[in-house]
Amino acid sequence: MPRVERPSGAEACASVLAECARDGASVRVRGGGTKDHLGTRHATAVVLETAGLDGIVDHVPEDLTVTVRAGMPFAALRDALAIHGQFLPLDPPHVARGATVGGIIASNSNGFGRYRYGGVRDLLLGVRAALADGTIARAGGRVVKNVAGYDLNKLFIGSLGTLGVVVEATFKILPVPPVARAASATFASAQDAFGAADALVRTSLRPKAIVVERTADRPWTLVIAAAGEAAPVERALTELGRVAAARGATVEAIGDPESALGPLRELVDLAVGGAVVRAVLPLSAQVGFGEAAARSDRGARLVADAASGIAYVHLPDEAGVIAAADGLLADARILGGSARVERTAVAGLDPFGGPEPAGAFLMRRLKDAFDPSGILEPARSVLG
Repeated sequence: MPRVERPSGAEACASVLAECARDGASVRVRGGGTKDHLGTRHATAVVLETAGLDGIVDHVPEDLTVTVRAGMPFAALRDALAIHGQFLPLDPPHVARGATVGGIIASNSNGFGRYRYGGVRDLLLGVRAALADGTIARAGGRVVKNVAGYDLNKLFIGSLGTLGVVVEATFKILPVPPVARAASATFASAQDAFGAADALVRTSLRPKAIVVERTADRPWTLVIAAAGEAAPVERALTELGRVAAARGATVEAIGDPESALGPLRELVDLAVGGAVVRAVLPLSAQVGFGEAAARSDRGARLVADAASGIAYVHLPDEAGVIAAADGLLADARILGGSARVERTAVAGLDPFGGPEPAGAFLMRRLKDAFDPSGILEPARSVLG
């Protein structure tokens, strides 16, 4: 059994890492445990839990910034900001299961609001991180305009704990929008659904979410959500009606936007059996990938953030899941994108598959610089 460490501060966290580096003890970093399915996890000598790094460090409502410790659950941060009529405009999955701020940064966990508000890398102003040599590094700052030269805090976004442990983060925040509405339209084909989504992306309206869903019994549904002042929100829904009518579809209003977006956002958690593939695609490649997903498994469910080109596909047929998943990984590369197996319990599926990504040599140089002893999260990244 691994030794569990739960440091209560940044210095204690750095001390644990320094001790592990001296002893050659491998370390797994764990926040809320909601990203356990990502990558290939090897058994480690130590599990470093960030639950002790909790709470808000500094919140300046007038400056629209907040600094929090990395082990703070995102749900708790959301509730604390709501008291002041503000919010951090991220809508990541797994929040109800305890996703933490540090885990969201380390996994680059973005939601559908990325198109309207930007993702983690756009909203993160600065970080403090404990490194494997026992030092505490700081990058960025606590104000919106704070970067001169290399923006090193971006290195920790999506690093899955392989470079260091984020212990504190500062974000830009916004006032809660006064109006939020949503609507949907169902189309006969992927081309029509993604064509309507593309027409909305090309406007200046910037809805909060533009999502395409495909299931075995409900093909190609487009869901949009808009938030802000009443007039632009109404224009976004009117535009959906126009582009839907041009493709032979009608629009249905959705009373509660979160009731529609929540299950789509949580596809990875709701998927039972088989495998879930995550693809990052050029917007123009989404139709081809969606059609390939439908062909690979008749029961496949696809949820695509059609404004950002990020698609999740649940392949429920375990008998053919290895061939189907490998096929989708290859399809994504052929179409100019990339893909990985987000979650599976099926043996024999490589989470990343295929050749190494471009720039792998730079990733190795960064890993060697930040973690020369190689103790942090072995085999968790595409580099192995």
